[in-house]
Amino acid sequence: MNVIVLGAGVVGTATAWYLREAGHDVTVIERQPGPAQETSFANGCQISVSHAEPWATPAGLLKVVQALGREDAPLLFRLRADPLQWRWCLQFVRECAPGRVAANLRQIVAMADYSRRSLQALRARTNIDYDCLTRGILHFYTDEREFERACRAAAAMRDLGCPRMTVDADEVVRIEPALGANRRNLVGGDFTASDESGDVYRFTSQLAARGVAAGIRFRYDTTVTRLQAEGDRVNGVEIIDDEGRHRTLRADAVVVALGSFSAGLLAPLGIRLLIYPGKGYSATYPVLDPDAAPTVSLTDDGHKLVFSRLGSRLRVAGTCELNGYTRDLNPVRCEAITRRVRALFPGACDYDAATYWAGLRPLTPSNVPYIGRTRFANLYLNTGHGTLGWTMGCGSGRAVADIVSGREPDVDFAFTGAAA
Repeated sequence: MNVIVLGAGVVGTATAWYLREAGHDVTVIERQPGPAQETSFANGCQISVSHAEPWATPAGLLKVVQALGREDAPLLFRLRADPLQWRWCLQFVRECAPGRVAANLRQIVAMADYSRRSLQALRARTNIDYDCLTRGILHFYTDEREFERACRAAAAMRDLGCPRMTVDADEVVRIEPALGANRRNLVGGDFTASDESGDVYRFTSQLAARGVAAGIRFRYDTTVTRLQAEGDRVNGVEIIDDEGRHRTLRADAVVVALGSFSAGLLAPLGIRLLIYPGKGYSATYPVLDPDAAPTVSLTDDGHKLVFSRLGSRLRVAGTCELNGYTRDLNPVRCEAITRRVRALFPGACDYDAATYWAGLRPLTPSNVPYIGRTRFANLYLNTGHGTLGWTMGCGSGRAVADIVSGREPDVDFAFTGAAA
């Protein structure tokens, strides 16, 4: 079949790769001049299966309330006159019910684990080099109550088959010696040796290059303006191409992988996705002292920050700002990130040479993405991965390729169907 994939982030590029492997003729449409130029560009770089928990929990709801009015809070919520934001928030509250939390957690872990295995297999086949580190992910805690909650969360993850082990403060420092300067503040942590990290931008860029060699067509600087539908099929993709011309492309199937912008494109077709942008920040620092900078990927749960070593760089990302589609950098939030990193790893990096970035994570209230069919026979979804696009990208791309090809994906996940 002739398949058009909308979006060339890690999710869209992986989808195109697996579709091509399945024998389809694939074209990728991307408004940026290259792959992974938006949400996949400078994120936290963790492949985090054992820590892939939904945000919508009773504890998460409490944190949102406590953060109201704090400009430097890890979770910043700005109420807007936006019906989508209001519907999203109401559903987020509903998803905090214990039964919903447990169901969502099972879905997230199933797809994340499948995706990590898919990534590992793809990496072995292609030899893509993207600063991959397979040293696990370590969460550390400086607050006793947070640590107690984490112990319960780790136990729930182990029940789902994730080897997330609770460790004391001394073990935290043994796993990552760079945290030794802050030993007195640590109360404990949890560690998953099977989790990974790596530069998602490098991975996606190289996968796209290999895709071109395999016959995938990438049309960059091309904006999708509308999907045309007739009956139960999408019969056209309206675009503005790289020369400013309005054109309509035809395909046997269309996959929407546009992240936060998927909902707006699909709404005119009557497909109402609850995806709202959560602006995440990152800072990338040149490493000055390799021994003082972490090499194990870390998560500072109290400050909602993740740390990944990318060769001679340290990437620190996190926080979330629910404030529409703006990518403007808030200096207060940038400074808060650097202040925390400097306190944890003094002298490790050149903190005056930070490169700051913000991207829009496509958040669903449940943190469960939309993957699968729609009510249109040839229109498919692969979107709404939130903070887990890198974690789930290969698995969801592989699963959608199976669905488009008429095969059942080899993962226990509640894929969207005719009622999507």
